[in-house]
Amino acid sequence: MQHDPISDPQDLPQYNNAERARAASRSTWVSVGVNLVLSTLQIVAGVLSKSQALVADGLHSLSDLVADFVVLFANHHSQKAADADHPYGHQRFENAASLVLGLLLLVVGLGMLWSAASKLQNPELIATVHIGALWVALGALTAKELLFRYMLLVAKKVKSSMLVANAWHARSDAASSLVVGVGIIGNLAGYPIFDPIAAALVGFMVTRMGWSFGWTALHDLMDRAVDDAELQAIRQTLQQTPGVSGVHDIRTRMMGDMIVVDAHLEVLATLTVEQAHDITVAAQQRVMQHHRVLHLLTHVDPYHRPDLDHTQAPGA
Repeated sequence: MQHDPISDPQDLPQYNNAERARAASRSTWVSVGVNLVLSTLQIVAGVLSKSQALVADGLHSLSDLVADFVVLFANHHSQKAADADHPYGHQRFENAASLVLGLLLLVVGLGMLWSAASKLQNPELIATVHIGALWVALGALTAKELLFRYMLLVAKKVKSSMLVANAWHARSDAASSLVVGVGIIGNLAGYPIFDPIAAALVGFMVTRMGWSFGWTALHDLMDRAVDDAELQAIRQTLQQTPGVSGVHDIRTRMMGDMIVVDAHLEVLATLTVEQAHDITVAAQQRVMQHHRVLHLLTHVDPYHRPDLDHTQAPGA
């Protein structure tokens, strides 16, 4: 997942975990309400109008509803304070939730593909849908697109990858509703096979998105580093700390939507231990204030002196 680079660390917003949790809960409950109404309406209308594509879209909305509760569960548990078993906190509940969302989408998408393939093997049994299915599909398309824009706005504001995943889940629903609408129009125009084809396309879209989310979450759980733009922003904040003469060997890893950072700070060799300590504390405070950094572990090195306690990365 890409993060927006910010050239001046002083312009970066301050992150408050409590505010992020409240924003996540509020936006997710809005999604729960929308998906509850849509999934019920789509499945009932799809059965009555004999539209497999609309039923598939309703099942997609139902998977969104389940995903919303997964997000609420993870959001609650990720805010727990650090304890003896989890000294860095419980933020990785969010990574685990994103992985569950990906697996959920993958299963739902494969199920849609299987159902559509079964219908396509017997095209003579495909019924002509009622025009009411088209109006339901268009209404669902509008509602899901508005929901996506709202959720993505909140996710970017609080910089939550879990909420971004859930927002794009809503966008996948909007895209699937568009495909369903086209399939229903084709069916009404005298080509009944368009309806199961639309259902198959929805299944493919859901499967692809599920794989993408699951793969990303899996890498985050394996301590993947942040992107280069965010790494350079953190480096710049450290280098601008008064008393820091240089920075090297910065390593990062994801902890939920927060970052754990290790860095070697170079200070003048003539400083006392207490003075060097004060500089590292100031660096920690600046980084945690201006970036979504959960913890910064520092190692002090004398400036312009060979550092023999680490291996220099190739090309560094």
